[in-house]
Formats: sequence, C-alpha cells, structure tokens
Amino acid sequence: MERVNQTSSVSEFILLGLSSRPEDQKPLFSLFLTIYLVTITGNLLIILAIRSDPQLQTPMYFFLTFLSFTDICFTTTIVPRMLVNFLSHKTISYAGCLTQMYFIYALGNTDSCLLVVMAFDRYVAICDPFHYVTIMSHHRCVLMVALSCSLPHLHSLLHTLLLNQLTFCESNIIHHFLCDFSPLVKLSCSPTSVNEIVMMIEGSFFLGTPFLCIAFSYIRILTVVLKIPSAAGKRKAFSTCGSHVTVVTLFYGSIFYVYLQPVSSYTIRDHMATIVYTVLTSTLNPFIYSLRNKDLKQGLRKLVGRSKFQATSP
Repeated sequence: MERVNQTSSVSEFILLGLSSRPEDQKPLFSLFLTIYLVTITGNLLIILAIRSDPQLQTPMYFFLTFLSFTDICFTTTIVPRMLVNFLSHKTISYAGCLTQMYFIYALGNTDSCLLVVMAFDRYVAICDPFHYVTIMSHHRCVLMVALSCSLPHLHSLLHTLLLNQLTFCESNIIHHFLCDFSPLVKLSCSPTSVNEIVMMIEGSFFLGTPFLCIAFSYIRILTVVLKIPSAAGKRKAFSTCGSHVTVVTLFYGSIFYVYLQPVSSYTIRDHMATIVYTVLTSTLNPFIYSLRNKDLKQGLRKLVGRSKFQATSP
C-alpha cells in the first residue's frame, strides 16, 4: 500500500454503475442477481456432468470443464461488486480497483486462450482424426490448459503495474460498472501515452493472435468438411463445431468492439458490449454447449437422475 500512497492522492474510486437513477437500482439488482445465480448453477452443472460421466472423459470436455470453472471465477470477479453498488456502496478502494482489473484481464484472457485450445481440438479431430489420440494426449491437454491459465496473468500483471504508475489527483468518478483500463486512464492527470501504446500493441497482439489461430483452425476445418461427399457427414462435422463458433463470435465480437478503439473514443455506449463478454457470455455458455450437444445433454440427464435417486432413497 505504500506504493499506492506515493503514486496517487486518490484513495478510492466511485463506480457510477449502469444507471444513476434510484428507481433503477432494485430492478437491476434483481436482474443481475438472477443472471449470476444462473451462471454459477449452469457452469457447475456442466462441470459435475462431465466429471461424473465416463463417456465425457475426452479432451473436448476436459477443456470445457476448465472453461466453465473460469467463467464462474470471471463472473464472480464482477457481478458481486455490481450487486453491492446497486444497493448502497458505490465506492471501491484504489487497491481493490486495481485488483479487480487484474483478475478481469487475467480470467478474460484465460477464457480466450481456452477457446483457442478448444478450436485446436476440433481442428485435430476433423482434419487429422487418425492421429487425434496421439496428438491430444492427456499430458498435452494438461500442458495446454496450464499455459492457457498462466500466460494471461503475465499480460494482466503488465497492465496493472503500468496503471499503478499513473497519478490520480482530480476526479475519482468512474463512468462504468467495473474497473477497466480505458475509464481509469481517462481519470489520470499524468501522461498516459505509454499505457495506451502498450495496450494497443501488446493488448492487440494478445487478443488478435488467439482470434487468428481460431480463424485459421476453422478455415482448415471448413476446407476439409466441404470435401466430405455425404450431406450427413458434413452435418455431423459442423455439429461438433457449432457451439464453439457461437461462443467465439459472442466473446470476441464484444471484446474487439470495446478494446480495439482509442481510449478517447470510449463512451457509456460501450457498457453493453462489456456486459456481453464479462457477464452474458459466461451465462450463455452452459446453454449453448448443452443444447447443441447430445452427449452433454445425456450427461446432464444422468446427473439429474442420480440426484433424484439419492434424494428419494432412504
């Protein structure tokens, strides 16, 4: 905390949230509490269904387990703070703000890396099925998950440390519902060119590279699938990728809209896009993957069936 006192005369920030009107606070609280509970429940069910069903012990579901766990952590970093803001306490400490931003970036980019790994899994399964078991060995899957979870923390640490060098000496009002890079940089009364340049270069690379890897994987998949002679074979191949493509589109579309623009152009209108990738994507993931996946739906039915049996048995 000594570093905080030296670099900033602001000890706390005020998060204005989604609305400043008092009559909106309770409805927003109810809405986001419901979304949060649905997110936690849905992702926990996905994890439990996969872990308890022997038929789901494959690399694809192994990665989906970690994606669901990351989504739970990601949402927990954001929504509980929002709920507190809706009812009463709109302030957040300087250290608390930087901590929230650190975990938002770390967990958000972990999601991004896991989506890349899942795209690679589909690429190998469709484009090189005879070597799938060898390429996607358990050891290699664990290594890919470990890298996906560790590298984003370095990215997040870089931006958090750079932000900690800035001075905040005037307004402490953040026009947002969370502590994010752009609104915080706008409040600084010291030069922010280094932060903005690093964000544009390193941030674009950290966002763009995973997206390009996913795009390349699906271009190759599309090329292979179009060569399949039967329509049934094409449908089966596309069905294994449909859920992942939907999540990727939702996640990256909203992130690119928010972050690949100058800080000066950041407005309140970007709040909706931020909600999509921070909250709604994590909420919708269990529905997207379960509704479009017969094996996972069967696993969920088995899980619910066992729970009912245990509840009724003496």
